[in-house]
Amino acid sequence: MAKLGLQDLELKDKRVLVRVDFNVPLDENGHITDETRITASLPTLRYILSQGGKPILMSHLGRPKGVRNERLSLKPCAEALSFYLAIPVHLAPDCIGPLVEKMAQEMGQDEVLLLENLRFHRGEEHPDEEPGFAGQLAKLGDVYVDDAFGTAHRAHASTVACAKLFPTTAAAGCLLAAELRFLGEALLHPKRPFVALIGGAKVSTKLGVLKALSRKVDTLLIGGGMAYTFLKARGIEVGGSLVEDDALDQARLIMEECLKSGVTLLLPEDLVIAAEFKNETLAEIVPTREGIPKGWQGLDIGPATVRGWIPLLKAAATIFWNGPVGVFEFPQFARGTFEIAKILTECDGITIVGGGDSLAAVNASGLADQIDHLSTGGGAALEFIEYGHLPGVDALTDIERC
Repeated sequence: MAKLGLQDLELKDKRVLVRVDFNVPLDENGHITDETRITASLPTLRYILSQGGKPILMSHLGRPKGVRNERLSLKPCAEALSFYLAIPVHLAPDCIGPLVEKMAQEMGQDEVLLLENLRFHRGEEHPDEEPGFAGQLAKLGDVYVDDAFGTAHRAHASTVACAKLFPTTAAAGCLLAAELRFLGEALLHPKRPFVALIGGAKVSTKLGVLKALSRKVDTLLIGGGMAYTFLKARGIEVGGSLVEDDALDQARLIMEECLKSGVTLLLPEDLVIAAEFKNETLAEIVPTREGIPKGWQGLDIGPATVRGWIPLLKAAATIFWNGPVGVFEFPQFARGTFEIAKILTECDGITIVGGGDSLAAVNASGLADQIDHLSTGGGAALEFIEYGHLPGVDALTDIERC
């Protein structure tokens, strides 16, 4: 069912409670290394301001697990957003409480209030344990807007419980609406051939979507750290590579599902292996079939793998990429990921890249503007493929109610 949109709301002089996704990557000094998720929120925030609304923003950052952690403060996000909007962005000392309510009440025009990290409170991730938390958030606004596609798959206080407290005025922001429109058309009803490239570290976090993809795609390419679990499941030695032994049976099941469905599942043909998990270390390229010797670990896909995947990617009508295929943070092991990014820019099909690490990799490659769609939510995009809907979207106001 269609949901209320930002343009459907009366915003003038209204306090607009906006769930954004400022879960940005930080370096060891607390500096933002990729501002994509902040810049992605700008169309919604500029529209609210242009209509005379007063944006009150809420987001999480990292996993503080209900305990205040100054290293995960949203202060860097407030500073970055203030730069882009060229107006004051005030950081509240908390996300709930009398002082925060006072700041919200006293907001002037052309000001933005950013609440402190939601996950400093256990009630954000566990709304059933602290049901009053969502109500305290809701007190701050007159209307509710969800523009955080990256968290739309989480049934958290700020994404579901809070939205339900605005039964007639909970709307989708510009980013969320655009993500759903693009992904709904491109991934739920893809043009074929449909090729998915799934990387990243762990199989366990992507089991559901891998099973779903085994029934949806024409070709499934697997790289990154998760490839070693699949390789071990096939009986190939993987040395000291990242492996989830408790996911081996599931990996075998996914391979069997692909075989039954007629889906081509390809693992790396060759690997870049290293003696240590760091950039400055001895590295070699080995054929996958020979396995990885003890004392070595796989950190990237090799050149033969890239060459073998090129024709499949270039022949695809739809390509979905989630998760880097190597440890791209180390320059010596970034080549595979950057080459995949370059190949995608040369493809005629629709190219979609989703997920924080994937976005960071594409941005680092300097090719982001040549990808058709950069999705701000990796987990959300994966669950959208798997289920066709998301809890955070389900909680928004149906247009028919208004």
